[in-house]
This record gives sequence, C-alpha cells and structure tokens, in this order.
Amino acid sequence: MSGAPNGQRASPGLRRFARPPRSAGSAPDERCELCGEKLGPEHPHMVDLRRRSLACACTACALLFTRPGGRYRTVPDRVRQDPRAPLSAGEWAELQIPVAIAFFFVNSALGRVIACYPSPAGVTECELNLAAWDRLASAHPLLGALAPDVEAILVVAGESREAAPAAAAAAGTPAPETFLVPIDICYSLAGALRLEWHGFDGGAEVKRILADVLAGLRQRSRPLGPAPAMTGTGPEE
Repeated sequence: MSGAPNGQRASPGLRRFARPPRSAGSAPDERCELCGEKLGPEHPHMVDLRRRSLACACTACALLFTRPGGRYRTVPDRVRQDPRAPLSAGEWAELQIPVAIAFFFVNSALGRVIACYPSPAGVTECELNLAAWDRLASAHPLLGALAPDVEAILVVAGESREAAPAAAAAAGTPAPETFLVPIDICYSLAGALRLEWHGFDGGAEVKRILADVLAGLRQRSRPLGPAPAMTGTGPEE
C-alpha cells in the first residue's frame, strides 16, 4: 500500500461510514435510522441513494429494502470469490490503479463503475479505465455479478498480500486476491486504516488490520455460483 497520490481526491460517496467498528460498551446506543429501534453491535446497513451514505437499520426495516427501487437499498451479506476465473497480476495491471488495494462499485446515479482506495485521508477516488474494466468484466463473472450501490469488488495485490496463501506466494508474483463483498466492509476497512495509518506505507498496525480482514473474508467466502436465469430476481445469492 502507499499514501494518496497527488491529484487524487477524497470520495464524497458514503464517507460518513468510513470508520472502524466501535468496541462493545464504549459507544452510545445505535438505533435504526428509519424506525428508531435500538440496535445490537451487529446489525444490517442500507445505502441511502439520495444522500450517498450508509444508514444503520434493524432487521425488519432492512428486509423492506432488499430489492431495487426507492431511496434505500439493503446491503447484502454475501462474500464471493471465483476460483474458475481468478484475476491475474497482468489483468490487474491493465486497470492502472496506483495502489495495491482498491475497491470498485457501480454508482447507479452515475451509471458507471467507481474506483476507490483506502488512504491516510480516508476513502479516495481514483481514475478508472472503463474500457479496461469492461474487458475484464466480460472475462470474469465475479466483476459482472455486482449489485449496484450495495456491493463492491475488493482487490488486494502486491505487498499488501503478505498473509496470502503460501502456494500462491511461492509461484512468484502472486495474483491479486479478488472478492465480491458488502460495500460497508470496504468503508469500514478504509476507516480503520485511516485511523491507524503511520508513515508512507501505513505501518505495522495497518498491515495487521488488513491481514485480519483478509483472513475473515477467506473464511466467509464461497465460490460464485452460475449466472442466474433472467427472472428479475437480481444477482446470485
């Protein structure tokens, strides 16, 4: 990882959620932002499409917004990888992202994919070669499986993969690890890294946080299923 390159800008989308989870007992009670119900430490989130922010929700309210349409959209909890079509180091280089960890999501208001990465300033948006993204998405079903606004493709490459599986690391330059994740994971990770960032590369604590997140994602991840029939039910769950 590296610091924010000159000329990049902090992303305004979903910025207020870019903070790490609070420890139990150390924060005020959180409540559902729709009905006011008291929430536990683990609770769903919804994207407020009007404000481009994340809202805390109770389970009942979250269930109301699992389909597209309206102001809110519930963030799903699936984590997927695609061992049948992994992203290679050469393909990652095609995207010309200036850092080794980034995430990508579809902004439905803009009608295009947005690229962001964690930095000392928080979530920073960077330029994305959309033609290169489209080429990769046509070859990698995982990239095309994104639910707009609420899921992201998280890519961790290069030295950021110090905790990568030994077999991949032994093969020379390891391929990046690519996950389809709930978008709130990306913003929570960025917030945690911002708080602990020291020096040019983030320091030991940033590397530990990233290693812990990757270990959790590997444990949660399931293989991407076949593309669903066009029934209007949305991406594979």
